Amino acid sequence: MYLIYFAIIILVPLWAQMRVKSTFTKYSQVPSSTYRTGAEIARGILNANGLYDVAVEEGHGFLSDHYDPRSKAVRLSPENYHGHSIAAAAVAAHECGHALQDSEGYAFLRFRSTLVPVANFGSNISWILIMIGIFAHLSGLLLLGIIFMAAAVLFQIVTLPVEFNASSRAMDQVVSLGLIANREEREARKVLSAAALTYVAAAAVAVLELLRLVLIFTGMNRSNDD
Repeated sequence: MYLIYFAIIILVPLWAQMRVKSTFTKYSQVPSSTYRTGAEIARGILNANGLYDVAVEEGHGFLSDHYDPRSKAVRLSPENYHGHSIAAAAVAAHECGHALQDSEGYAFLRFRSTLVPVANFGSNISWILIMIGIFAHLSGLLLLGIIFMAAAVLFQIVTLPVEFNASSRAMDQVVSLGLIANREEREARKVLSAAALTYVAAAAVAVLELLRLVLIFTGMNRSNDD
C-alpha cells in the first residue's frame, strides 16, 4: 500500500508537469491571428481595465510568469514576453487576471495573501516537528507538526479558486477585447487548463499526505492508550 501511495504522490505531479510542458510547447508554436506578443496582450488588458500603474516586465526562466502584487508588475518569461503564440497570449492574459483580482480586492486572493507567512512558516517547520514526533513517539509534537502542515495545505487549496478565476477572467478579456480570434479560444483554454492541473495535483498530493499523517497520529494515540 505504501508503494502505491508513494507512486501516486510522485507520479501525479510529474504527469501534471509533463502535461503543461507538452501543451505549452505545442501551442507556443502556433502564432495567434493578431500576432501580438505576450507583452502587448498584457498591456492591452491592463490598459483596457484602467491599470496603467501595473508594469509589464520581462522575467527570467522557463514558465516563470507571475504577477507581483507588491511591485504591481506582471512578469512574463522571455518566451511569453516576446512570443506571438496562442500560448503566450493565454499565459499573459492569465497573469493579468491576477492583476484584475488584486485591483478589485478579490476575496480568495486576499485570503491567500494573509496565509502566505503562516504557510511559509508551516511548510518550513512542520516536517521537523513531524519527524521528531514520529521517531520519538511524541504524539503532541506530531500533532503540532500536522497543524502547521495543515496551514500550508490550506494555502494550496485556496490557490485553486484564485487560479481558476484568473483563467476565467483571462479568457473573457482576450476574447472581448479582440486580442485573439474567437476560433482560438479553445486552444488558449487548453493551455490554461493544463497549467491548472499542476495546482490541482499539488493540492491533491498535499491533502493525501496530511490525511496519512493524521492516520499515523491516530494510530500513535491508540498505541499509547493500550
